[in-house]
Amino acid sequence: MPVTSASVLLNRLQARARLRHLQVLVKVAELRNLGRSAEALGLSQPAVSQLLADLERLVELPLFERHARGVRLTAAGAELLPLARRMLDALAEGSETLTAMKRIGEGVVRVAAITSAVSGLLVRAVPAFARAHPGIQVQLRECDVDQWPLLLARGEADLAACRETAAPPAGYRFQPLVADRFVVACGTAHPLAGRRGVPWSTLARETWLPSPAGMVARRVFDQLMQELGTVPRQCPVVTRISALTWALLQSERLVSLLPWGVVRQLVEAGQLAVIEPRPALPDAQPLGPIGLMLPQAGGSVAVQAFAGFLEHLAHTDDGGRPAAAHPPRTDRETP
Repeated sequence: MPVTSASVLLNRLQARARLRHLQVLVKVAELRNLGRSAEALGLSQPAVSQLLADLERLVELPLFERHARGVRLTAAGAELLPLARRMLDALAEGSETLTAMKRIGEGVVRVAAITSAVSGLLVRAVPAFARAHPGIQVQLRECDVDQWPLLLARGEADLAACRETAAPPAGYRFQPLVADRFVVACGTAHPLAGRRGVPWSTLARETWLPSPAGMVARRVFDQLMQELGTVPRQCPVVTRISALTWALLQSERLVSLLPWGVVRQLVEAGQLAVIEPRPALPDAQPLGPIGLMLPQAGGSVAVQAFAGFLEHLAHTDDGGRPAAAHPPRTDRETP
């Protein structure tokens, strides 16, 4: 049988594929059972089986393998699944945007934000913006540092709250807002919590929660420990999940080298604490400011309003100083 060309397959899918096909594909992949999938979708099991068969005929490949306990994805199904999910997610986001336009009329701003920007800037800025601009809906998505350029490129975000990159995406410019630097963070119950002037020799004897390899915080930590000539004890958990990092610091006797922007929210809420080492961490460590990656053309009225509001807030926060550059101090100093 001759292989169908990509162009022919695309035309076939555009003409005959339906959203129900994608919904069935995603749900069956999640539940791995036709009966449960049919119930979840509000369809009969024969209808689900027919929709799957239709989709497999369209792509001319089996998408699932049937077995006694249910179904499992084939290699072709695994390739098609993320595409189907992205299409359904895009439809949901479009529905949100159109509904917001009908309801409030002033527009929507879609923000992709790294964790440091969420905790170090947006947790204060977004509620204030919502009060000042009730007619603009903010759709905020937290993402990894390597994801926001893709979201901008695919048109899934209007701007990004992030750090500056060596080469900004085409058509965008970076607007720095708040400074950031590394701090040593711990739980409030840690014996060194809030202390100033703690020697690095003391900190080196603590158990550290490491950042994943490849992150700037991990490179700086490894460099510091190498300069001290020590190999510190490390927690066996390595994670990029901020909530788990916070939970570990709160519940265990651990310390971690993290950007102030990442922990600021919890420190100010009294759930984490900062230890100030002696000598202090150099300000020249490679950690750029937090800011916005904005369209060079300015973007929509909603985007311009959001960017202008955050820039004003950053200049007035903490008496006009960059808020993220000044973690709180205590009067306790370690001799």
